[in-house]
This record gives sequence, C-alpha cells and structure tokens, in this order.
Amino acid sequence: MSETHQIAGAPQGEPLAADRVGARIRVPLSGGAPSPRWSRALGAQLTNELSGHAAVGHLRLGELVQGTDLVLDGVEEREAPDLGACLARAVAAANACVADGPALPENMPQARAEAIAARVQPPAA
Repeated sequence: MSETHQIAGAPQGEPLAADRVGARIRVPLSGGAPSPRWSRALGAQLTNELSGHAAVGHLRLGELVQGTDLVLDGVEEREAPDLGACLARAVAAANACVADGPALPENMPQARAEAIAARVQPPAA
C-alpha cells in the first residue's frame, strides 16, 4: 500500500527568535506522521518547487517534517503568497514518488542495527 498525505488544515504562524528573519509556519498533514522516505521525497520536491523563487533566502527546510506537521522556518511576508501552491504541488509530487515503486532494500537486518546501537555508549557523567 502506498503512503499518501494531504494538507489537512490552515497554516499556523509562530514568531522566531529576535535574531532570525521571518516566521515559523506549521502546516498540518493528514494520514499520521510521514515515513522518512516520504519526508525525503517531500523535501526534494519542495526544493525543486522553490528553485528560482527570489524571496526564499531565509527559508530553512532542514527539519521540514516534524510529526504530523510541515514546518517552514524563516518565511517572509513577500514569499508567503507563493508558498501555498508550492507546498500543495510538492505534497502531490511526494505522494506520486512514493507510489512509483517499492522502498529501497535495507542495508542490514534490524537486529544488526540494534546491535550497533547497543555499542554506542556515551561516557558516564
């Protein structure tokens, strides 16, 4: 079964720290928290959508998907009108990318990954 998400509500704005430019915009998604694969596809698609837009210099997409929200940091007033359509196209394209084929095979069994994680021991405080 393929994974799909849709924009599920109105964007909400939050102020950022005084030394930052723009606002943080949270956009809710339907369908629960997206998988890492879908999140990567969305980031790639949104980057493509925003290429060539002059007013995205302060936009940060590093942590684009947070739980069931899309989070855009550094949104400026002059770029806000264009972002809604860009987001909608990027979500649709991410849905299509994930539906196009199966996920890449994992590079190791889960038990091996857990064994590696068990060896990561922070120094005692």
